[in-house]
Amino acid sequence: MSTISPTPATPDGHHAEAVAVAAERRWAVVVGIIMGVIVLLMIFAGVHWLSMPPSRVETVNVRTLHLQGEFVEGNLGTAVDGDGKVTVRLVAQQYSFEPQCLVVPQGVPVTFRGTSADAIHGFIVGTTNANTMLIPGFVATFTTTFPRAGEQLMPCHEYCGIGHEAMWARVQVLPREEFMERARHAERMSCVPR
Repeated sequence: MSTISPTPATPDGHHAEAVAVAAERRWAVVVGIIMGVIVLLMIFAGVHWLSMPPSRVETVNVRTLHLQGEFVEGNLGTAVDGDGKVTVRLVAQQYSFEPQCLVVPQGVPVTFRGTSADAIHGFIVGTTNANTMLIPGFVATFTTTFPRAGEQLMPCHEYCGIGHEAMWARVQVLPREEFMERARHAERMSCVPR
């Protein structure tokens, strides 16, 4: 019967040391390969974003924001476009939203388009998923649907200065039929007087 006996270690432990060094080299190679793959992925992602920037980045000139273009004062608020889409345009500035009160329909997709005139602002509408940041020089766009009629608060959620805590607006969600009836009589809509 033959038995396999392990290679005896020399009295000074050179065999054990050689095994440990070989294992450490293998792990160093594995770690080096992982780091190389990560660096290659970072380079690929950087080149990809450089050659194909995001297509939805829109800019505005904050110096002429109130004088010309989409965000002039007469164009702010809620409107029903020619194709039936509901669009809300708003501007945030220290320490208010313009307009202060928005009217939107219940159960209909609403597209919000907003920007900031001076600092980074943001807003969230009550318990909905309407939540965005408004950055000077850029247009923030998102679409949401309001499932329930009623009034919601819309506070600024990005600290914008010493008056930040008083920066908020209201959103009135009207039943669809009531909203559409009011939209027939007004180009831009505001909240119902109380």
